[in-house]
Amino acid sequence: MDEGYTTHQYDVVVIGAGGAGLRAAIEASSHNVSVAIISKSMLGKAHTVMAEGGAAAALSNKDHRDSWQTHFRDTMKGGKYLGDWRMAQIHAQQAPDRIRELEQWGAVFDRTPKGITNQRNFGGHTFPRLAHIGDATGLEIIRTLQQKGIHTGMEVFMEYTVRTLFKTDGHISGFFCYNRQDGSLHLFKAKKIVLATGGITRCWEVCSGSWEYTGEGHALAYWVGAHMGDMEFVQFHPTGMIWPPSVKGILVTEGVRGEGGMLRNSEGKRFMFDYVPEMYREEFADTEQEALEWVEEVIAGKLATKRRPPELLTRDVVAKAINSEREAGRASEHGGAYLDISWRDEDEVRKKLPGMYHQFMELAAVDITKQAMEVGPTAHYVMGGVKVDSYTQETTVPGLYAAGEAATGLHGANRLGGNSLSDLIVFGKIAGEAAAIAAKSTSDYLDIDQKEIDYAIKTTLAPLNRSEGENPATVVEDLRHMMQNKVGIIRTGKLLKEALKDLDELENRAKFTSSPGGRIYNPGWHQSLEIQAMIDVSRMCALAALHREESRGGHTREDFPIPDHQKWGKINSRIKQDESGNMVIDYTKYPPIPEELKVHLDKDDLHEEE
Repeated sequence: MDEGYTTHQYDVVVIGAGGAGLRAAIEASSHNVSVAIISKSMLGKAHTVMAEGGAAAALSNKDHRDSWQTHFRDTMKGGKYLGDWRMAQIHAQQAPDRIRELEQWGAVFDRTPKGITNQRNFGGHTFPRLAHIGDATGLEIIRTLQQKGIHTGMEVFMEYTVRTLFKTDGHISGFFCYNRQDGSLHLFKAKKIVLATGGITRCWEVCSGSWEYTGEGHALAYWVGAHMGDMEFVQFHPTGMIWPPSVKGILVTEGVRGEGGMLRNSEGKRFMFDYVPEMYREEFADTEQEALEWVEEVIAGKLATKRRPPELLTRDVVAKAINSEREAGRASEHGGAYLDISWRDEDEVRKKLPGMYHQFMELAAVDITKQAMEVGPTAHYVMGGVKVDSYTQETTVPGLYAAGEAATGLHGANRLGGNSLSDLIVFGKIAGEAAAIAAKSTSDYLDIDQKEIDYAIKTTLAPLNRSEGENPATVVEDLRHMMQNKVGIIRTGKLLKEALKDLDELENRAKFTSSPGGRIYNPGWHQSLEIQAMIDVSRMCALAALHREESRGGHTREDFPIPDHQKWGKINSRIKQDESGNMVIDYTKYPPIPEELKVHLDKDDLHEEE
């Protein structure tokens, strides 16, 4: 078997071709450096296209009272004050410019009758803030970024999987990867690297993530020595499809609730009124009539003066409420809840939610203009990721940057809907710019140890050379089932300890998976190579969840149901390797919030001692 490899050199290489990766590559290219972008799948297939509801930015088009300060407050409050206030400020201030920039590049956002960008309501946002294109916002953003990007001179490598990042004298120097189509091997030398690899949700059995979301970016950073943060916080989106089984987990956009969708249990009760946390009580309606009046005001194009419907609470609250209704025996026919938008005008539903209309009609034979949808929680997003510098997005490994879902900081313990798309374009730009400026001041490419390259080749080809061994699909299936049951939406110390033991056993099984045959179109080979990353990011989640003995945001401990503000309220978990290569956990704090920003926050929620 030919084990040769091809060598490439670029000033900046962006790993990942979603919203953050494309925006980083566009920005880096504008600084006249050589740029390559590596995509695990085909260009245009990024998980960003699955973000449907909109991109959050305080444009103040739908409600003149909105501002970056209110967006900052909502983001911090939604994240239970565990987010990096510096990133929250940058994001809130720069998101409007990034949306307007997309429009200048050709993005066709929905318009108000006055011709300005329309904005819709979403959970956790005080005002209508999400710029949208029907319910296909992510798809339009990717289309716009690709159209802009292909004219900048960047080179695109599609269907390549990165296996190992390399450091030389403590600085990032390149990576090894292989072509998924023909199995060819490639070495990339790079002055700077931007990780924009998305999330990890394929580690759970029921998830909204596409097949690429196996956590390899998180694992690559960890393996090369980067610090990881907040890995206990995984967001279970409240509304994924649950029937038929073949489509279980596919996302049902929050835009349905933003347009007036109501959640009801098997008894027909609109149950979210029973689950409004005290910290949100003043902002949300107490009665169904009050909630309906708010929606009617919004539909009529008025400034909503009444309190919002409780379906627009933050995702962690809504997901746990649906789970509680199921536990109480009030689930829908197939174990979830009913989401009903059929009370609105049929033509308006088709106009506002065309993707959802076709999705349910084609996949579930349900006409959402006449029938309620069945929905349930689905693993959707990880708030945790690679720890980065707030202003440059550089990780703790010099020369390695991260942006989007691969990075942590902005979202704290829970992400608000719509903040993901604006996160991508705000911090993708910042990472690309910082990487390019740093690359221009770096004269030479660093040498990479040949022994490390040889080892990467050996481990990459190993599953092909085993004639006997377990099918990798079986190991992955067992891993996802275990994570669903033991590190899912509701956790206990007992189950988390079991999960860590199970992961050790799965790791031993993974070492001997076999995928004999050639390198061309061998999906078993690809899956064999993904398992270690899935195991390590799963271990990070379980370890961080075990140690945080409280419930907060996307992390719920049945044995510690109350948030412990004094002990856990201001510290963030950090996972790294010790000198022996073992996974260890400790805790860090962000700098104190300055007084000029603190005035925009709810003082009672900060739980500061007098």
